[in-house]
Amino acid sequence: MISYDGTDHLFQFTTCGMSYCFALKEGFPLHLYWGTAIKNYKGSRSVIPGPRSFAPYADPKKRYFSPDTLPFEYPGYGTGDFRNPAYQIQLKNGSTVTDLHYESHRIYKGKKRLKGLPATYVMDDQEADSLDLTLVDTITDLRVVLTYTLFRDYPVITRSACFENHGCQPLRILRAFSMALDFSDDRFDLINFYGNHNNERQFARHPLSMVRTVIDSARGASSPQHDPFFILARPGTDEKSGSAYGFSLVYSGNFSAQIEVDQYHTTRATLGINPFDFSWKLDPGSSFQTPEVVMAYSSKGLGSLSQTYHQLYRERLARGQFRDRLRPILINNWEATYFKLSEEKLLAIARVAARVGIELFVLDDGWFGHRDNDRSSLGDWIVDRRKLPHGLDWLSQQVHQLGLGFGLWFEPEMVSPDSTLYRTHPDWCLHVPGRTRSLVRNQLVLDLSRADVRNYLFQALCNVLSNANINYIKWDMNRHMTEIGSALLPADRQRETAHRYMLGLYELLEKLTTTYPEVLFESCSSGGGRFDPGMLYYMPQTWTSDNTDAVCRLKIQYGTSFIYPAIAMGAHVSASPNHQVGRVTSLAIRGHVAMSGNFGYELDLAELSEDEEKIIRRQIAFYKQIRPIVQFGRFYRIENPFTGNTAAWCFVNSTRTEAIGFFFIVLTDPSRTMHCFQFRGLDPNALYKNIATGDVFGGDELMYSGLTVPDVKGDFRSFVWRIQKISK
Repeated sequence: MISYDGTDHLFQFTTCGMSYCFALKEGFPLHLYWGTAIKNYKGSRSVIPGPRSFAPYADPKKRYFSPDTLPFEYPGYGTGDFRNPAYQIQLKNGSTVTDLHYESHRIYKGKKRLKGLPATYVMDDQEADSLDLTLVDTITDLRVVLTYTLFRDYPVITRSACFENHGCQPLRILRAFSMALDFSDDRFDLINFYGNHNNERQFARHPLSMVRTVIDSARGASSPQHDPFFILARPGTDEKSGSAYGFSLVYSGNFSAQIEVDQYHTTRATLGINPFDFSWKLDPGSSFQTPEVVMAYSSKGLGSLSQTYHQLYRERLARGQFRDRLRPILINNWEATYFKLSEEKLLAIARVAARVGIELFVLDDGWFGHRDNDRSSLGDWIVDRRKLPHGLDWLSQQVHQLGLGFGLWFEPEMVSPDSTLYRTHPDWCLHVPGRTRSLVRNQLVLDLSRADVRNYLFQALCNVLSNANINYIKWDMNRHMTEIGSALLPADRQRETAHRYMLGLYELLEKLTTTYPEVLFESCSSGGGRFDPGMLYYMPQTWTSDNTDAVCRLKIQYGTSFIYPAIAMGAHVSASPNHQVGRVTSLAIRGHVAMSGNFGYELDLAELSEDEEKIIRRQIAFYKQIRPIVQFGRFYRIENPFTGNTAAWCFVNSTRTEAIGFFFIVLTDPSRTMHCFQFRGLDPNALYKNIATGDVFGGDELMYSGLTVPDVKGDFRSFVWRIQKISK
């Protein structure tokens, strides 16, 4: 619940073992506490230090009350706080000094929708309490409404800010982070997730130091380089114990996370839209809404923090018919055919897919325009009759007759210079007059800030979806933004283009997913280049990485698991040698790694040997047995592939009656080290049977003593245990 003590001007949030507190002092909301639940916070620790030399102050009688030392909930710029500000406003006279003070507040049940933006939600108003805290700058009559939501069933607070110009002159927003938080010390490790194409969400951890650390993207997408998520963990915090604070931005465009340790060893964390190359003209009577930040707390280690995000994003971020459904096992034809596809080849793959138990056939790139390579046809969403002479409807019917669903790849946000669309509308792409239009993968980015572009795309996709029986769409985005400009925006609004693009994309996705609720959408951006909560709001699963090598995927999926649930992670078995890195691995390890996510295949099924087909049939049958646990169970990380030669994790269902454990050894250890696998999350007082062997062990023994990993020679080995609770 959220409570307000009018005597001490104290706001206290308490839920699920967590409390968050701030108070109004001299009209400023100042942060007091965030951590393990406190029944009734009474201000035991002062947040206002004594006077500091050279610290600015407004009142000579209150020199101790300096903006440079106060723990603000939403700090500004120009009045004495030299740390990183949460917002910055430029006035008509060119100055950038504003001073927000408390005006009013409102506490209410439920959670508001954010206009034009994805966000977490509630199904019933009783699931959450919210606070709107209104701050005002009296000179400009700028009002900023800070919105906090406290979830009843999760140790989570969401935050966002809405800027409202109630004055008579235009203002310009130069910076508008969604949240800021001041901790009273700097005893933290920063955990973040970096990478590149084919190497997304690599794990990094290091102690904070006396610098400002910036984690960001200015690429027009959340990017594979950095995820819009970070953790501040107390030193020594591990998977099972210690305090950890998570910060996740529900946004798919340019973002910035900034963590600053100041001269007094306090820590300020901010997260929101990247202020680089951004501004927003705020006319009188208009408003600007920032994206939502989801802040989660755990007193029980990193594993518990991840489980909070998994459950919240699975149940109160993802939406639609597929939110609570088991996801289908699919076959994607891309690595089997690339652009050289034909009806005969596709149906040959589909027939084997049906025979081995696959549930969904996905036709990837190359089916439209005259796309024989990546140099043409994006934007021309018309079937290529040379390759598919009978059309998509006929092909989808053939696939459905085999008992499979039918899926299709699109890259709607892009246009090829060699396309009818570009020749007809060369101004529809992002561009700056007089500047070269840079190409990436021989393509340009359509300007989704324009309504005419969005209307064209909606109609073009509807023409395809309404004329064939399509069950699934893979929505790709294979380049980042350059020459970010819009032909329709005036000069003083050009720096709004990147954010207006995201608002346009969200509007298009809202319209499409509402019009076709029976279609399962999967997000992709050269793999996991736009794997973020904003996309999960519209598309409940994402292609995790173009790199399908099992060994590389151990790290990629391990890093991804810190915030995103397994049901959201597309994971496929591909050919060996692997097409991305050339590594040769067994079908066993490829299968076990892919089973740890949203399972599928991406290879030429029609070229399988008899033995390979039998193995794949067994893998699919096994995954169907464990799929409910993997997709909806609780996930535990056990061995970290970033720190050793092994990786391990397990999934446990909600009733703790069934679990599946995976253990991986990358390279042979010549010392023949004996490995042990220890389950987590079981009922210590229950008995569990190993389904494969019939052996029975106590839950306590399986967790604290563990199972011996078989001593088998060779690189790239994997082992799996499935256990079920039995009555005594």
